[in-house]
Amino acid sequence: MRILLVEDDPLLVSGLILALQRAHYTVEHVADGKSAVRALGDNTFDLVILDLGLPLMDGTEVLKTLRSSGHMVPVLILSARDATEDRILGLDLGADDYLVKPFELGELLARLRVLERRRSGGTVNQLQIGKLVLDLAGFSVIWDGQPVELVRREFMLLKHLAESPQRVFNRAQLEESLYGWGEGVESNTIDVHVHHIRKKISPDVIKTIRGVGYRIGQVDA
Repeated sequence: MRILLVEDDPLLVSGLILALQRAHYTVEHVADGKSAVRALGDNTFDLVILDLGLPLMDGTEVLKTLRSSGHMVPVLILSARDATEDRILGLDLGADDYLVKPFELGELLARLRVLERRRSGGTVNQLQIGKLVLDLAGFSVIWDGQPVELVRREFMLLKHLAESPQRVFNRAQLEESLYGWGEGVESNTIDVHVHHIRKKISPDVIKTIRGVGYRIGQVDA
């Protein structure tokens, strides 16, 4: 799950990035509204956490621009503006949720999980395809009734594939879903993750589409 964090408070940003990464999110950060619009135009994100009081372009203008262009990425507004009319305006402009600062980290993570489930069409913290079960809250995997230990990025890669079982992802798309802009990624990193997942679960759980990339493999037999 890749999140764009749009926030100009450096102290809050550092704490949020750390907390979100610990919760198994990939986080990109921009500090002003114009950079947010550019980032959303040039990149794919699963969720946006948006402050309203931003330099260069207010968060409400970012949201207006986003929705007027037809971009339907879920947006959670995180703002110190706590007046009822501000909340109504944010939701009317197309935000999916509104959380007032200061906030409890646990509540923010819970709201993100709700948006994630809503985005994927799920109602529970579980993703199941055949013999493969992913616990989205506990970040654990069951294969054919048996628990499987995956490290964080292995889990994130498997989840990303399982959320779109008919789709083939190339290496660049998978790298984008797992790693931030500033992280160095070796050319064979995705291949290594796939190798480890296959070794821990089954050689058939991820299928290679030669010359293209990967998709979820045979998980029903």
